[in-house]
Amino acid sequence: MKLYRPKLQRILLYFSLIFISTTGRIYAQKKPNIIVFLVDDMGWQDTSLPFWTQKTPLNERYHTPNMERLAKDGVKFTNAYATPVCTPSRVSMITGMNAAHHKVTNWTSPQLNVSSDNADEQFAAASWNYTGLSPKAGIPNTIYATPYPQLLKDAGYFTVHVGKAHWASVGTPGASPYNLGFIVNVAGHAAGHPQSYFAQDYYGNKPGKNTMQSVPDLEEYYGSDTFLTEALTLEAIKVLDGPIKNKQPFYLNMAHYAVHDPLQADPRFYQKYVDKGLDPQEAKYASLLEGMDKSLGDIMDYLKAKDVAQNTIIIFMSDNGGLSLTPTRGGLPHTQNLPLKAGKGSINEGGIREPMLVKWPGVVKAATTANQYVIIEDFFPTVLEMAGIKQYKTIQELDGKSIVPILKNVNYTDNERTLYWHTPNKWIPNDGPGINYKSAIRKGDWKLIYNMRDGTKDLYHLKTDIGELKNLALGNPEKVKELSTLLAAQLRKWKAPMPIVKSTGKPVAMPDQTDQ
Repeated sequence: MKLYRPKLQRILLYFSLIFISTTGRIYAQKKPNIIVFLVDDMGWQDTSLPFWTQKTPLNERYHTPNMERLAKDGVKFTNAYATPVCTPSRVSMITGMNAAHHKVTNWTSPQLNVSSDNADEQFAAASWNYTGLSPKAGIPNTIYATPYPQLLKDAGYFTVHVGKAHWASVGTPGASPYNLGFIVNVAGHAAGHPQSYFAQDYYGNKPGKNTMQSVPDLEEYYGSDTFLTEALTLEAIKVLDGPIKNKQPFYLNMAHYAVHDPLQADPRFYQKYVDKGLDPQEAKYASLLEGMDKSLGDIMDYLKAKDVAQNTIIIFMSDNGGLSLTPTRGGLPHTQNLPLKAGKGSINEGGIREPMLVKWPGVVKAATTANQYVIIEDFFPTVLEMAGIKQYKTIQELDGKSIVPILKNVNYTDNERTLYWHTPNKWIPNDGPGINYKSAIRKGDWKLIYNMRDGTKDLYHLKTDIGELKNLALGNPEKVKELSTLLAAQLRKWKAPMPIVKSTGKPVAMPDQTDQ
C-alpha cells in the first residue's frame, strides 16, 4: 500500500520521538526548565521593588526594572531567609540542611585546612566544617551530603552552573561543581569573591597578579570592555542553546559574583548614580545591582525569544543580607538595609532576610505576594518537586520543606513552623549588632536571639517591630523560655558546633541553660 508523503512523515516523526524520548534526550517539555538566579550579598532593600508594606528611600535609590517585571509575572516573598554569610547558605540550598545541622557555619576559605574564623580572647573555635561540602565520604572537616543538582542530572536534566560556587576548599571534591552534579561549569571554583570584575584585568588572571580569587574560564573576554556580570550572562545563554535545541529540560544555577566586594563600578550604570548624588562607594554598589538586574532581564528575554519562557521556572534569591560594614560601604555603618537592623554577618534581620521571587507559569498566580516565612534549605525539596522527582534517596536528613503549597496558594500560613540560625563563629574581629557568636529562632512573629558571650536573650515581635528595636524579653519570660527550649533542643539534636570557653575548656552553655 502506497503511503502519502505527509502521512509517512508523521509516522517517521512519531517513531523518532519515541526513540529520542526513551534515550532521555527529548522530553517534549513534560518537565519544566528551572533557573535559580542567586545574587551574592544582595540585601532585602537593594531593589526598586519593595518587599515591605511601603516603598522606602532605599527602594527609590536603586533601579531594578527586571526584578519588578519578574514580580509582575510571579510571587514576591516578603519573609524569605538565608544565613548571615555565603557558604552556609549555598550548602543549605543544595543539601536541604540547616547550617547548624551541616555545620558549615561560616564562609569557607579557598585554602585547604584553613579556618576563616578570627581569633578570640573568650572562646576557642567551635568544631565546624570549615572545608565545606563534599559529595564523597571521608573528607575531613566537611559535610558529606547528596546535592540536588546530582538528582536532577540523574533524572535527565541538563545541569549548568555559572558564576560563584564557593561550596568547599581547594583540594576537596566539593570545590568543583562537576562533582556536585553539574554537567557544565563556567567560572565556579573555591573562591567566594572575584579578584576583579574587569576584563581589562583578565578578571584577576594577569600573570604575576593573579590570586585564588581570580575568576576562571572567561579568557574569551580578556582585554575587552565586558564586565564580569555581562560575561557570565553571555556564557549562560550560550550553554542553554544546547538543551533548548535538544528539547532537554535544563537546570541553571545562575550564581552571580555581584554584588560582593570589591565594589567596582559597572561602567554601564555608574555615572547615573553619581549624578543622583550618591557617594562613590554607594554609586559603585548601585551600579553592580543594576548590572545584575540587566542580567536577569537578558535571560528572561532570551527565554522568550527561544519560546521556552512558559515552561521555565525562575527562582530569584540572595545568599545573605547586604553588606553594612564601613568601609567597604559608604555612609554610616549598619544603616544600608534600614528599616532592617544591621547587615551581612548579622543574625538580625538585615543579615538574613532576602529578596525572593518565583515565576512558575501555569502554577503561580501573577503579581501576588506571599508573607509566609521560608528559608534557603527549602530550595532542595522545592526544586525536586517542581521537577516532578518524587522518589529519591539522600545521604543526609533534610531540614527544608517544599514551598510548592505556598506557590499554589500564596495565603498559605504556618505560624507553628520554626526557623533556626546558628553562627558559633567569629566572622569579623570586632563584634557588631547580631555579629559573632549568636543563635536565633523564629516561630510565628516571634524571634529570639541568643548571645553566647553572656547568655543573654533578645526577644522581638517582627510583625510590629521589623527593625528589632524593642527587646521584649523582660516582659515575656514564658515566650523566652518556650523559644529557648525549642532552640536548645534543636541544636542538641543536630549536634551543632559550639565555641569552647577558654577559661573552663567546656562548650558554651545552651540557650536553655541560662536564666538571662
